[in-house]
Amino acid sequence: MDFSNKLSDLKQQHLYRSRKVIDGAQDTKIVIDGKSLINFCSNDYLSLANHPLVKETFKQGVDEYGAGSGSSHLVSGHSKAHHDLEEALADYTGQKRALLFSTGYSANLGVFSALRDELDWILQDKLNHASLIDGNQLIGLPLQRYLHNDIASLKKKAEKQSGKGMIVTDTVFSMGGDQANIDDLQKIANFSNATLMQDDAHGFGIFNANIPKNSIYMATLGKAAGTMGAFVAGNADFIEFLIQKSRPYIYTTAIAPAICIATLKSLELIKQGEQKAKLLANIDFFRNFSKAISLPISKSNSAIQPLIIGDSEKALNISQKLFDQDFYVSAIRPPTVPKGIERLRITLSANHTQNQIEQLLTQIKHALQ
Repeated sequence: MDFSNKLSDLKQQHLYRSRKVIDGAQDTKIVIDGKSLINFCSNDYLSLANHPLVKETFKQGVDEYGAGSGSSHLVSGHSKAHHDLEEALADYTGQKRALLFSTGYSANLGVFSALRDELDWILQDKLNHASLIDGNQLIGLPLQRYLHNDIASLKKKAEKQSGKGMIVTDTVFSMGGDQANIDDLQKIANFSNATLMQDDAHGFGIFNANIPKNSIYMATLGKAAGTMGAFVAGNADFIEFLIQKSRPYIYTTAIAPAICIATLKSLELIKQGEQKAKLLANIDFFRNFSKAISLPISKSNSAIQPLIIGDSEKALNISQKLFDQDFYVSAIRPPTVPKGIERLRITLSANHTQNQIEQLLTQIKHALQ
């Protein structure tokens, strides 16, 4: 197969993606090709990925458990560290049990694969994460989507369904930073013989989880928690069913036990609330300063602050201008977002300073002129 023409087409459409090699730890300041940059595109929201206590605990975990798990959970890869973390996550989320997965993507595919023969219909928010869409397609049910965060649209579609269903939503939407109304979604689920599933990848550790009874909750550990992996939480029978039926769980090597030890420390720090308070203060400052200089930042109370540009080439150009001024901000283009709402996705972390935020917003204002 010859892919050269296809790659050329992507470049001409300003949709070509490239990787940047970072030298050093993930933090609010990073180095790319010898250039020091202030990082405003990381999902390390609570600045725990390079936290001294998390790193030290990770090292202790390696000393105790080695570098890898060696196998899947159902063979020889399920250590006491995995077990302790699952119990801590269940307790933190107020659920009976939690089950670890190696990534958020595999966790979502894992839920769908387990429920393959249990569902007659699925309704998804229009802007759900790709892993939820892929999971839906994996099990062969029609991909039905309601208008983004539109309860009336969901209700209208739900009324047409019969049998057992599932309503699926991001909790904090990854590209917009806005949040789903879980209470309203659960009301529709109650009237529709449906189970509610939420993907809280971008809210876990920052916002208090709202998990209705008998719903499905997934969250990742590679964002606010600063490590890697993911988990699904819910009632005891459902988690046991996932262990028996979830193909990505059954057939994937477990994350390293040392990661679990580090994540337990991250969870302690999340509970203490200091990093969360710093992040929320940064979000408030960002919102207030962008308003003061008339930057049209989309409405969001999360760490994700989008600036709609509406054109791939222009978004790339602005991202490059910011890079030249020592700020790293990603340009988000199709297919991650629909054509016409290309954007800069600015993400805030607890360890950003107000001066860094002010400088970034000032540079964005100049770049837009």
